[in-house]
Amino acid sequence: MATHGYYSTKHWRDLRAAALIRDRGQCTVAGCRRLATIADHIQTRPRRAEPSAEDRLDNLRSLCATHDAQIKEGRHGARRRGGRPVVRGCDADGWPLASPP
Repeated sequence: MATHGYYSTKHWRDLRAAALIRDRGQCTVAGCRRLATIADHIQTRPRRAEPSAEDRLDNLRSLCATHDAQIKEGRHGARRRGGRPVVRGCDADGWPLASPP
Protein backbone atom coordinates (compact mmCIF):
# COMPACT_ATOMS: atom_id res chain seq x y z
CA MET A 1 0.00 0.00 0.00
CA ALA A 2 1.48 3.36 -0.99
CA THR A 3 1.93 5.95 1.71
CA HIS A 4 0.45 9.40 1.34
CA GLY A 5 3.22 11.14 3.28
CA TYR A 6 1.36 12.68 6.22
CA TYR A 7 2.85 10.33 8.79
CA SER A 8 6.36 11.58 8.03
CA THR A 9 5.52 15.26 8.62
CA LYS A 10 6.49 17.37 11.63
CA HIS A 11 2.78 18.08 12.21
CA TRP A 12 2.10 14.35 12.71
CA ARG A 13 5.22 13.73 14.83
CA ASP A 14 4.25 16.59 17.18
CA LEU A 15 0.60 15.49 17.37
CA ARG A 16 1.56 11.85 18.01
CA ALA A 17 3.99 12.88 20.76
CA ALA A 18 1.30 15.04 22.41
CA ALA A 19 -1.16 12.11 22.43
CA LEU A 20 1.37 9.71 23.96
CA ILE A 21 2.32 12.29 26.61
CA ARG A 22 -1.35 13.02 27.40
CA ASP A 23 -2.01 9.31 27.91
CA ARG A 24 1.19 8.85 29.94
CA GLY A 25 2.53 6.30 27.45
CA GLN A 26 -0.19 3.77 28.35
CA CYS A 27 -2.65 2.00 26.09
CA THR A 28 -6.06 3.66 26.55
CA VAL A 29 -8.06 0.42 26.20
CA ALA A 30 -9.74 -0.33 29.52
CA GLY A 31 -7.90 -2.98 31.48
CA CYS A 32 -4.77 -2.85 29.32
CA ARG A 33 -1.55 -1.94 31.10
CA ARG A 34 0.75 -2.20 28.08
CA LEU A 35 3.01 0.52 26.77
CA ALA A 36 1.37 2.59 24.04
CA THR A 37 3.45 2.98 20.91
CA ILE A 38 0.71 3.98 18.47
CA ALA A 39 -1.36 7.16 18.26
CA ASP A 40 -4.53 6.06 16.48
CA HIS A 41 -7.10 8.30 14.79
CA ILE A 42 -10.53 7.54 16.26
CA GLN A 43 -12.24 8.97 13.18
CA THR A 44 -10.23 7.91 10.13
CA ARG A 45 -8.33 10.69 8.40
CA PRO A 46 -8.39 11.12 4.62
CA ARG A 47 -5.43 9.74 2.66
CA ARG A 48 -3.61 12.95 1.86
CA ALA A 49 -0.30 14.54 2.79
CA GLU A 50 -1.73 17.73 4.28
CA PRO A 51 -3.22 17.94 7.80
CA SER A 52 -6.99 17.44 7.92
CA ALA A 53 -9.81 18.21 10.34
CA GLU A 54 -9.30 14.71 11.80
CA ASP A 55 -5.70 15.53 12.76
CA ARG A 56 -6.34 16.89 16.25
CA LEU A 57 -5.48 15.69 19.73
CA ASP A 58 -9.07 14.92 20.77
CA ASN A 59 -9.35 12.52 17.81
CA LEU A 60 -6.35 10.43 18.87
CA ARG A 61 -6.07 7.54 21.30
CA SER A 62 -2.86 5.85 22.41
CA LEU A 63 -2.76 2.11 21.75
CA CYS A 64 -0.40 -0.77 22.34
CA ALA A 65 0.64 -2.78 19.28
CA THR A 66 -1.82 -5.59 20.14
CA HIS A 67 -4.89 -3.35 20.30
CA ASP A 68 -3.82 -1.38 17.23
CA ALA A 69 -3.54 -4.63 15.24
CA GLN A 70 -7.07 -5.64 16.31
CA ILE A 71 -8.63 -2.54 14.73
CA LYS A 72 -6.20 -1.69 11.91
CA GLU A 73 -7.76 -0.42 8.69
CA GLY A 74 -7.86 -2.74 5.71
CA ARG A 75 -7.06 -1.84 2.11
CA HIS A 76 -10.46 -0.24 1.60
CA GLY A 77 -10.32 1.90 4.75
CA ALA A 78 -12.73 -0.15 6.87
CA ARG A 79 -11.51 -0.92 10.37
CA ARG A 80 -11.45 -4.44 11.74
CA ARG A 81 -14.02 -5.10 14.47
CA GLY A 82 -15.70 -1.77 13.65
CA GLY A 83 -12.82 0.03 15.36
CA ARG A 84 -13.51 -1.61 18.73
CA PRO A 85 -10.61 -3.41 20.40
CA VAL A 86 -11.09 -6.57 22.46
CA VAL A 87 -11.33 -5.69 26.16
CA ARG A 88 -10.32 -8.27 28.75
CA GLY A 89 -9.42 -8.11 32.39
CA CYS A 90 -10.79 -6.33 35.44
CA ASP A 91 -11.45 -2.75 36.39
CA ALA A 92 -9.71 -0.99 39.31
CA ASP A 93 -12.14 -2.63 41.78
CA GLY A 94 -11.54 -6.15 40.45
CA TRP A 95 -14.80 -6.51 38.52
CA PRO A 96 -14.52 -8.28 35.14
CA LEU A 97 -14.64 -6.00 32.12
CA ALA A 98 -17.16 -6.95 29.47
CA SER A 99 -16.04 -7.17 25.86
CA PRO A 100 -18.11 -5.20 23.36
CA PRO A 101 -20.60 -7.30 21.39
